[in-house]
Amino acid sequence: MKNSFARAIHLRDYRAPAWWVDTVDLDVSIADDGSTEVTARLAVRRNAAVPAQVLALDGEELELLGLAVDGRPLPAPASFIRDGRLELADLPEQCTLETRVRIQPDRNTTLSGLYRSRDGYFTQCEAEGFRRITWFPDRPDVMSRYTVTLHADRTRFPELLANGNLVASGDEAGGRHWARWVDPFPKPCYLFAMVAAKLDRLDDRYTTASGRAVDLAIYVEPGKLDQCGFAMHALKKSMRWDERRFGLELDLDRYMIVAVGDFNMGAMENKGLNIFNTKYVLARPDIATDVDYMNIDRVVAHEYFHNWTGNRVTCRDWFQLSLKEGLTVFRDQEYGSDEYSRAVQRIQEVRGLRAAQFPEDAGPMAHPVRPASYEEINNFYTATVYEKGAEVVRMIHTLLGEDGFQRGMKLYFQRHDGQAVTCDDFVSAMQDASGVDLTQFRRWYEQAGTPRVNAETSFDAALGRWTLTLSQSNPETAYEKRLKEEGLSFPRGPLHIPVALGLLDADGREVLPTTVLSLTDTTQTFTFDLSQCGLKAAPLPSLLRNFSAPVALDFECDDRALATLMAHDKDEFNRWEAGQRLATRLMLAQVAQLQAGREALVPPLFVEAFAAVLAQSDADPAFAAEALTLPSEAWLGDQMAIIDPDAIHAVRRLFRRTLAERLRGPFEQVMARMSAPGPYAPEPAAMGRRALRNLALGYLMALDDSAVQLRALSQFREADNMTDQFAAFSLLAHSETPLREVVLNEFLARWKDEALVVDKWLSVQATSPLPDTRARVRELMAHPAFDLKNPNKVYALVRTFCAANPLHFHAADGSGYAYAAGVIRELDPVNPQVASRVARAFDRWKRFDEGRQGHARKALESIRDLPGLSADVAEVVGRALA
Repeated sequence: MKNSFARAIHLRDYRAPAWWVDTVDLDVSIADDGSTEVTARLAVRRNAAVPAQVLALDGEELELLGLAVDGRPLPAPASFIRDGRLELADLPEQCTLETRVRIQPDRNTTLSGLYRSRDGYFTQCEAEGFRRITWFPDRPDVMSRYTVTLHADRTRFPELLANGNLVASGDEAGGRHWARWVDPFPKPCYLFAMVAAKLDRLDDRYTTASGRAVDLAIYVEPGKLDQCGFAMHALKKSMRWDERRFGLELDLDRYMIVAVGDFNMGAMENKGLNIFNTKYVLARPDIATDVDYMNIDRVVAHEYFHNWTGNRVTCRDWFQLSLKEGLTVFRDQEYGSDEYSRAVQRIQEVRGLRAAQFPEDAGPMAHPVRPASYEEINNFYTATVYEKGAEVVRMIHTLLGEDGFQRGMKLYFQRHDGQAVTCDDFVSAMQDASGVDLTQFRRWYEQAGTPRVNAETSFDAALGRWTLTLSQSNPETAYEKRLKEEGLSFPRGPLHIPVALGLLDADGREVLPTTVLSLTDTTQTFTFDLSQCGLKAAPLPSLLRNFSAPVALDFECDDRALATLMAHDKDEFNRWEAGQRLATRLMLAQVAQLQAGREALVPPLFVEAFAAVLAQSDADPAFAAEALTLPSEAWLGDQMAIIDPDAIHAVRRLFRRTLAERLRGPFEQVMARMSAPGPYAPEPAAMGRRALRNLALGYLMALDDSAVQLRALSQFREADNMTDQFAAFSLLAHSETPLREVVLNEFLARWKDEALVVDKWLSVQATSPLPDTRARVRELMAHPAFDLKNPNKVYALVRTFCAANPLHFHAADGSGYAYAAGVIRELDPVNPQVASRVARAFDRWKRFDEGRQGHARKALESIRDLPGLSADVAEVVGRALA
């Protein structure tokens, strides 16, 4: 581990580029056999601000055919390649460097750089894919203006696309054609994109707030044109929102989205030419669920918002990745909150943060929002950089308020438009525009781990004085341990934590509206004069409202108090949070009962509290669906010193069945009331009704009642939308009933030609709690519906099993670990990025009993010892074993 970390790239070693590349002229010719010649003319200029150095260009999998400086060919071009870099010395202060290379995109299974998919050729250059296209200083602080000319067969690849504006096109001999694109804005090479493919196109127009007409286009695989209308609607909606909320207008005359089925990520914000995974573009009521529609809306918005927060202002180096991603996630979260239910969106965001980022903080891959080092940058597209980064931006918004935050955004763009900058530059703009001192706050970018905040209260009834004492701690993580091993220093000290507080009386009436406290010391006491409130007993605090900071809160609160908060708190997030805390506490107590050999029971108090929420569910069905969802098995496990997946599963199943038995009537009434009349529409009110109705059906299915199962079968067969059909399908496919195989077969037969729906068929089987799941998942690897080279298939089956089925992945006999290790070993030579993401399922292996640890270690070591293991997987496995 020490040697591995010593090979890491360190933030402290950052140096400005020795050479700038002012313009890039690319000529890309795709031959009939797929081999591609790329001629690159780079106008390079020495950076006078740094000591003179050789011009060093990055390259991978490039066959160098020619090399020239200012038109003068250099002999033996391969002799200039040293340790995988093209190095040129004794160059003029300014010159034009020309390279000619051959690449083989048809053989590129990594899906990084230029690669072949079914319908044509596509690119993915973030983080370091451009070096697989041509020799270049592949770093984000080298920003250039690009001209790109593409050549390909017209019949096979009628669409030739690149960033910017189409300035010319024409025919060539042999049935070929060409197109030239010019991007007027300088950009780093990670934002470069090009496409040569046969695609269908949906065209539209948008008029900006200033009156400019913009051409919009979405390109999809042939035959899918009827599935991209919602994505176009989402694009225009997000453009209007960004103008209204942030005053930001599109700076281009053309904006394009291209959907491809082979893609490692969700989507990529390449300037003016976004490339998307098909799952975040294609939708139609019969093939896409409400969740799919919501994800498309949010992802389209996210990539569009990057046009300013990521493209116009980009990151200086990859350590600053959260500069663009954390800020843009915050922006797409605010978009979701403004367009849908703010409370429900916040609940879903925090649930996701706790499911992915909190365990990351506690695991071997822990790192700050801005890490001090990395070994493989692809492994740092993490929940910490994205979701925790967004929480850090949200805390700035909380401390500054909306007006102060907007002033900060305006100053940020005024100072840095067209530049590659740092997280510190962003915070400085916020501080300078608002006058709020954020010096201490910057530690959030530097410290790893999930801080713990402990709260203690006291009340002097005679004086009406209530006192709150808050203390913070941040336990050491694997990140600090690695730094210590290298003898490196790291910042430590109290964080600036905004704690949003409200107070309720014993009857649930609010006596103190939301007030934001700044916790800046290790321990701090706040005193409130409540003498005018007429309190006879201590008020009930509603702490950390709207989850005002990404911390773990320790506060002694009895079950009755939680039930009061659950029923009456004006902060809807904390109403949900109180219910989750109550459920977690009671469920973990029953896990302990099972572990002690005693019978587990569901306390009547919980049934009463649950019934109260169910009775009020008509007021806000979407919120009720969240509030009535039990904590996940993974979350319950994270609260235990030693995770017991079998006991957790048994208790959660007991709670679901008991609630269904005791509240069958109310559940059936909810199903009747929540029917959504009229044709399907992906709009918030109808989504909430469907969510609550299908949640009620899910509880009733826990009864193993044949009448309920037939009702689910009827919904499966008669539903006019995928939301209702998929809900019934999932419930039946997870049940021990003869109907299980019936619906599995019918679903596949109906949707076998819709790749994204087949992914749902795979994922449902991967998450099944039934005993034969591990064997079935292995068998599905050989099914025609599965393809190891397609990331979506791997994510749907393999990663879903490993990350979302704790019962079977963490099987006591080690079979789940052995299966995952085998797939990772097979996948690594094909696509290291995807393999490393699957390997992250092992992050928590040391949280289990000794038997499971032994099996997990054996599986990890079998991966580690694989000859030629990629750097992507080696880093994840090495840190897990360290």
